[in-house]
Amino acid sequence: MRNFLPRLGQLGCLLAGLLAFGVPSAAQAQSKYLTRAGHISFFSASIMEDIEARNDKVSAIFDLTTGQVAFSVPIHDFQFKRTLMQEHFNENYMESEKFPKATFTGQLLNAAQVLKQLPSGTQTVEAEGNLVVHGVTRKALVSGTLQIRDGQLVVFAYFNIAPADYSIDIPLLVREHIAKSVSVRVNLTCDAVTPALVQQP
Repeated sequence: MRNFLPRLGQLGCLLAGLLAFGVPSAAQAQSKYLTRAGHISFFSASIMEDIEARNDKVSAIFDLTTGQVAFSVPIHDFQFKRTLMQEHFNENYMESEKFPKATFTGQLLNAAQVLKQLPSGTQTVEAEGNLVVHGVTRKALVSGTLQIRDGQLVVFAYFNIAPADYSIDIPLLVREHIAKSVSVRVNLTCDAVTPALVQQP
């Protein structure tokens, strides 16, 4: 396995600091981009009723020089069409009071090549790292695209997760009527962090 776990811990600390304090206390290198208003949605087809929700409060940070990436999703901020479904999601499935966030901390594969070609247009990328959902950590490979547009880093990512892999208990009564895999899509528009060093907490 690629030796990037120590650096991921550093990036996780940086993301935690940004979430806690809102903005950097000093400038970072121009290669770093962040957002606190990213979009994530998921969809699962069901015989009974399709399950769909979206969340506009994703926090994320990208370091294009090192290829490191991290994002954090507040579970309670997922919005459903039906209030009852939203309540079941938070209370019975995700236990959002106990597990308030899902996170991904990873590394872009072939980061040097991606960085070199990024100014020329949209680049297809993959990131490998740790996905934490419902308190369970699993290795994940996330596919997506990166693009620099008007000085911002535009990110699109997509992947599937199986609730069973993250100890999310689906009641037996509806288990056979719900897809075993959930499709997740992430859309981020990240601003460049002004140049200087962020003081980590």
